Amino acid sequence: MSSLDSVFERVLKKVDENRDQIIELASQLVQIPSVTGQERDAQEFVKEKLAEMGLKVETFEPNLSELRGHPSFFETTSYKKFGYNNRPNVIGIWEEGGDGRTLILNGHIDVVPPGPEEEWRYDPWGGEISNGRIYGRGSGDMKAGIAAMIYAVRAVRELEIPINGRVLVESTIEEEDGGIGGALATLLKGYTGDFSINPEPSGLDFWIASAGVLYFKIRVKGRPAHAKEAHRGVNAIDKIWLIYNALKELNEERQKRIKFPLAEECEPYMKGHVTILNIGVISGGDWPSTVPAWAEINCRIGWPPGESVSDVERQILDKVREVSERDPWLKENPPEYSIIGWRAEPSMIDTSDPFVLKLSDLAFRVTGKRPRFCGGTAGLDTRFFINDFNIPSVGFGPIAHNIHGINESVELDSIVQVTKVIALAIVELLAG
Repeated sequence: MSSLDSVFERVLKKVDENRDQIIELASQLVQIPSVTGQERDAQEFVKEKLAEMGLKVETFEPNLSELRGHPSFFETTSYKKFGYNNRPNVIGIWEEGGDGRTLILNGHIDVVPPGPEEEWRYDPWGGEISNGRIYGRGSGDMKAGIAAMIYAVRAVRELEIPINGRVLVESTIEEEDGGIGGALATLLKGYTGDFSINPEPSGLDFWIASAGVLYFKIRVKGRPAHAKEAHRGVNAIDKIWLIYNALKELNEERQKRIKFPLAEECEPYMKGHVTILNIGVISGGDWPSTVPAWAEINCRIGWPPGESVSDVERQILDKVREVSERDPWLKENPPEYSIIGWRAEPSMIDTSDPFVLKLSDLAFRVTGKRPRFCGGTAGLDTRFFINDFNIPSVGFGPIAHNIHGINESVELDSIVQVTKVIALAIVELLAG
């Protein structure tokens, strides 16, 4: 057995010794609600845990003026609602040696709302442990991942294994809303490095691709009239329905044309659906007895690497223009298009990147199976590292169920496995 193998075995044993504490931390994090925009209490808890480990801890609140000029910037809906005051990003810093490399462990603390709590079998904020899982909102996405990266660092430090370089343990905000004030702000603040692991709930596979994501609104106007003489007006809802059908056609055209084998092989149910244009909100009119003077639809389109945001926007606008040319009212009163949130470019890391290959070897050592290369159907913070800072970044995290849904949960054994892989990565990259 080589000296490095011996160190690896010590690390794996230490993580096993800390198993109950890892699971307890993940459960505790679930018990602190941190819906996007309201992350402060959970971040204070993370800050305390990092300080208890002896890490240097730094926090900052995003500065909109520093973000606005960046090419990846868009104004998030959570910023519009809450601003950035009292929404800190938290960074724990472990640094030894002067000329080594930096490994970034990045995870988001924010979670989506639980939805109708009466439909949950488990308290969404209870962090209950049952049947080999932790249940609750954010258990999988991604508080278990944050617990794993904290305890990975803790295991290596407890064994007093020296490193030559830095580990940054980052708990960031608003990933669910686009990550502008979180991961992007943290990178722009100077917390950069040579490699990044993001323990999103990848099911012990590697998420190597992030989807392009665009939220947009199309609004049309009508001509209001009293309902008793509705024939003298123009019903905006009738006109938005033309746009609705055109966008459904565009979605079908794109789904026939666009393939992404990585996603389709990892998630067979995504075959033929690796791009989806979802019309999520329809609204219009002000009064039952008035012909609607306005109507609008809010949409989200996602797509795998291969097209830019500009490419996709062009297709949307061309389709809207096409249907408008065929309708006299819309031709004279063109629909209005606007961005209402996410405007994210897709990203993908090369599967032959040495970092990816090393991490794959470590995952195989721990789990006994090679992680599959997956992703490309959801927007991830990894895109900022890859696209904007040229930092190799992989999503690798535990096995979760029903993320964003009712009775979200994460498998306990997989949390421990992720902790082991990250701990071995610290040793391999910085102490090996």
